[in-house]
Amino acid sequence: MIETIDFQDKKVLIRVDFNVPLNEALEITDDTRMRAALPTIRHVLEAGGKAILMSHLGRPENGYQDRFSLSHLVSHLQKLTGVAVTFANNCIGPETQEICANSSVNEIVLLENLRFHKEEQQGDQEFAKALSTLGEIYINDAFGTAHRAHASTAVIAQYFSQSKMFGYLMRQELENLERVLDNPVHPVTAILGGAKIAGKIETIKRLMSVVDNIVIGGGMSYTFIKAKGGAVGNSLVDSEKIPVAKEIIDTAEEQNVTLHFPVDSLISQEFSNEGPVETSDIYNIPDGWIGLDIGAESLQRFKEVIRGSKTILWNGPMGVFEMSNFQTGSKGVADAIADATANGAYSLIGGGDSVAAINQFGLSDQVSYLSTGGGALLEYVEGKSLPGVESILH
Repeated sequence: MIETIDFQDKKVLIRVDFNVPLNEALEITDDTRMRAALPTIRHVLEAGGKAILMSHLGRPENGYQDRFSLSHLVSHLQKLTGVAVTFANNCIGPETQEICANSSVNEIVLLENLRFHKEEQQGDQEFAKALSTLGEIYINDAFGTAHRAHASTAVIAQYFSQSKMFGYLMRQELENLERVLDNPVHPVTAILGGAKIAGKIETIKRLMSVVDNIVIGGGMSYTFIKAKGGAVGNSLVDSEKIPVAKEIIDTAEEQNVTLHFPVDSLISQEFSNEGPVETSDIYNIPDGWIGLDIGAESLQRFKEVIRGSKTILWNGPMGVFEMSNFQTGSKGVADAIADATANGAYSLIGGGDSVAAINQFGLSDQVSYLSTGGGALLEYVEGKSLPGVESILH
């Protein structure tokens, strides 16, 4: 437990998830993940420890790429923490060793992007060992990468058999997920959206044993509508998954879970904010038109289900909310979740796009919990063990 450890003058290696979005000018557009790590960082500093932070950023290929350098985060990290941040140009090596060894309490060392070394994603033992020499205590506070068996998230923990632990964020993430999956207050509603059905199949199947309602929107809904015999024009459809969608519909009926699908859709002839916008019955979208958001009737029905719920999990937007013409569905769902939360429901928002939507609509302080995990959250919901969690527990 992080509260019982003596951090005084100890070098504390903290795996954070600073995989934040940057714009063309390399400025942070959403610092949710950085702010989420602050309680752990502050605790270590206030307890007299030396905080050494490691993270990945983006998906660099073949070594160093400036746009994926964590150096772009230094000034914002200093602003958030109020302490000096020393940047190490590498995450391993003699120079980095020296920077970490000479770091002082009440100072942060930020290591360069772990993924500039291909060994990070390979879960390489020697790379993990090299990282481990930088600290005396290891804290994993990166829930967003807990489902990856990478060197810094899973392999490294073996070198800290007596001095490894979860940070506050990781612990909070697991506690909040347990609240939804293990002991929820009914009625329980899962709202699933986003582009594709492929990554959500196992999630839906597992949720069947937990929830009363599953609300389905976003691009993935068109595969279900097609499976139900609808004509969806040029909307996104995963043809290979139509049989699975049919199977999910049958299973829901057997398990007494109500699936709520959109009945209408906002459609356009092009994937942009500039094209013509019409409302269509979702089962009769004309050829050449694409469904880009749920329609007003669908939103009304979804809101009723959400407001009648006591536990809510939301993963995936209802439409292309980044475009102003197609954000009404996601905003309406977010508003309904905020209303339900104000009336005593417990709400957990997970996945990068859902969290971005909640932040964009200014509702982040009106829901119970914002998860920093997308893939990790879905895999946990599916019942899979997360390497980054298991390596701390065992």
